[in-house]
Amino acid sequence: MPEHRTSAATAMTAAVSREFGAPEVVRHARVAKPRAPHPGEVLIGVRASTVSIADSRVRAKRVPTGTSLLASFTIGFRAPRIPVLGMDCSGIVEAVGEGVTHVAPGDEVIALLGSAFGGHAEYAIVGTTSTSVVRKPANLSFEEGAAIVFGGWTARTYLDVAGVKAGDTVLVNGASGAVGTAAVQLAAHAGAHVTGVCSARNADLVSSLGADRVIDYTTTDPVDDQTRYDIVVDNVGNIPFERLATAVKPGGTVLGVIAGLPDMIKAPMRGLRAGIRVVPANAPFDRHALERVAELATVGAFRPVIDRTYEFTDIVAAHRYVDTNRKRGNVVVRVP
Repeated sequence: MPEHRTSAATAMTAAVSREFGAPEVVRHARVAKPRAPHPGEVLIGVRASTVSIADSRVRAKRVPTGTSLLASFTIGFRAPRIPVLGMDCSGIVEAVGEGVTHVAPGDEVIALLGSAFGGHAEYAIVGTTSTSVVRKPANLSFEEGAAIVFGGWTARTYLDVAGVKAGDTVLVNGASGAVGTAAVQLAAHAGAHVTGVCSARNADLVSSLGADRVIDYTTTDPVDDQTRYDIVVDNVGNIPFERLATAVKPGGTVLGVIAGLPDMIKAPMRGLRAGIRVVPANAPFDRHALERVAELATVGAFRPVIDRTYEFTDIVAAHRYVDTNRKRGNVVVRVP
């Protein structure tokens, strides 16, 4: 998104980073407003977005082990290829491209921008073939709407791949983050028996979301109690695969939401040897997953978890807080 002289009618404010580094590399700038949507695209006037762990990692170029070269082709080698971060947003539809019929100008929506990013700005373009735009649940504010997108879509996609069902036992490692809080809720709603792994300070939160049991990882080894699960959701990547595999029942599934390149390459063979299924950190895109999450939120079966909300002018502070790795659920930025 180039920075150059633009008229007031074609300019917008965005949080821009022109170098990799600490939160302070993010600065507000006047940049060109996105052009009119092409066929299959939606132009959204953004009202809220989140600063996710993905935004933090891309900003600092802190990528999983072994993925630095591959990631550079997407996020940049010496400087960011995508200066405006934000993998999600909520807002109001400004315009739609040809062929878009499920939303219309004036609709309040939530959107997954994914690896295209762009949510940390006053306007965002979303392509509906590779990302997802759905109507915002009317019972949620814009801030709450933004808070169900990234974690909700990710958790829904992975759990659907695993085929979670009533009676399954599910271990969620990293149960208090954006994806973890969503995974606990969605698995519990499916009728699974959920065990959440988090610190003691987050135990009450995770229990309130539907976990039947909570393991404090600071005092108890989550995979050393002889319990076996049908599904293990790993949102942290801090437990070696060989140990995760011992916590899965024969024929069960490990969902590696976060994994380094060596683990992704070795995952299929490791799964075959262990007699389990391994889904590495590249689950197939499902543009309907967000729609299913929104439906649950509409009836109160899925709730947003917001740790802190920042004004857009304080987005650097939001990045600083995410960098502490202590956020519970989502950190939301309100865009004026």
